[in-house]
Amino acid sequence: MLTKFLSFGSALLVALVIASCSQQDEGVSVRTPSILLINANIVDGTGNPATMSAVRIEGELIVEVGALEPVEGERVINAGGLVLAPGFIDTHSHHDNGLGENLDALPLLTQGITTAVFGQDGSHALPLSGLFEKYEENPAAVNIASYVGHNTLRIEVMGDDSNRVATELEIEDMRALLKKEMKAGAIGFSSGLEYEPGLYSTRDEVLTLAKDTAEIGGRYISHMRSEDRFVWDAVEEIISIGRETGMPVQISHIKLAAKGLWGQSGRLLERLEEARAEGIDITADVYPYEYWQSTIWVLLPSRDADDLEEIEYVLDELTPADGIIFTIFEPDPSYVNRSVAEIAHLRGTNEVQTLSDLMKEATAWSEANEGKRAESIMGKSMNEEDIETFLQWPHVNLCSDGGYTGHPRGFGSFPRVFAKYVRENGTLTLETAIESMTSRAAQHMGFVDRGLIKPGFKADLVLFDPETIQDHADIRDGQVLSSGVSMVWVNGQLVLENGKSNEARPGQVIRR
Repeated sequence: MLTKFLSFGSALLVALVIASCSQQDEGVSVRTPSILLINANIVDGTGNPATMSAVRIEGELIVEVGALEPVEGERVINAGGLVLAPGFIDTHSHHDNGLGENLDALPLLTQGITTAVFGQDGSHALPLSGLFEKYEENPAAVNIASYVGHNTLRIEVMGDDSNRVATELEIEDMRALLKKEMKAGAIGFSSGLEYEPGLYSTRDEVLTLAKDTAEIGGRYISHMRSEDRFVWDAVEEIISIGRETGMPVQISHIKLAAKGLWGQSGRLLERLEEARAEGIDITADVYPYEYWQSTIWVLLPSRDADDLEEIEYVLDELTPADGIIFTIFEPDPSYVNRSVAEIAHLRGTNEVQTLSDLMKEATAWSEANEGKRAESIMGKSMNEEDIETFLQWPHVNLCSDGGYTGHPRGFGSFPRVFAKYVRENGTLTLETAIESMTSRAAQHMGFVDRGLIKPGFKADLVLFDPETIQDHADIRDGQVLSSGVSMVWVNGQLVLENGKSNEARPGQVIRR
């Protein structure tokens, strides 16, 4: 019999491995021992208050939650009163770029992320079936899912001539490719309408592909055509797609990225609530930073680096020269982590002319190097009041929009919410923050068996200290792991313990 010496007074994590069952006769299978997590302060993902309880895991699944006693042969883990939550779901991730070389997925696991959704901003791995098959042969420590990207479809069909309006025949070819990729298990269709070549697409083209997605049972997520000067028109486009297709639609990384728009988050959410009252299932995700990261060209819809008047408008209204920081600049890598203001000082040129020159230098480098990417920037365009307003909307979920390089959001988004908006500002309760990262995110992605601590759900779990969980990456030093997450389970397997990988790789592909 098991000696009952595990008490609620235990301090930190103590893992007790109970002796396995006696040897079975040859040829009789031995049941994998279950795991019992006791003394856990469970926040189950519903938004309900935390409760001290226990959770039993068998194989990949949660099988019991409540006042549970250990059984013979069971591994018992004392949570020491720490918070046990469903694994966090990152609904907008770029960690696919580098995950194959980082199978331990530490930047995700140390945030508590157990599932990452790829295929964002209109770009995905083609063919998707190849990505999924390769992942199942050699998985990482986290689960993955993917959208089909509109820009990828355009480039595949239109080739080097994709920066223009598509013909009817080309749209038909895109439709065929979309259906093939959706059949591979994509959860929906994504667009990046502020980027090449999506910005050259008509609304009818996007709507046609969205209708096909809806008929297959998918959903739509969009980096809209504008997040600054034309944002209101862009919002109406995604609302109309939701109205005409009837499928769920989601705004990627919702923001108001212009000084003239600051303080209008309430107006934006009011418009979205009107759409929801109409029966349109429109939602959003958000990351908790004032800086975004993208190509420098999103600042100029005309793509004309010689338009100094337009560049002056950008620096006055969208993001200041000291708020534009390069994360990539191939023509002169010494400019990485420097702002346009700092580079202007080094060069002895004014900020408007400096930005114009840098854009042209990046273009020249790319053209001389087979079209390779020459630059990437972070731009400071949002304000904290709007971020807090978006975080509190009951139809928004958290995302990182991050990866292994550049912006700190790829290493710190989820712990930052607990540290800044729960613990420091009191903007969110612990339970609401976790809900936005788990069950709400799962609902927005169409995941039916993740995001709750509930019998029958996959055992994706994170154990952390809400008093110490903390992001450490910042704008000038973006690749620093977060702290405060003690243990993470993915599909019932322990993958992170005391901030360290145990080299388990139980990640699964989540298909629609």
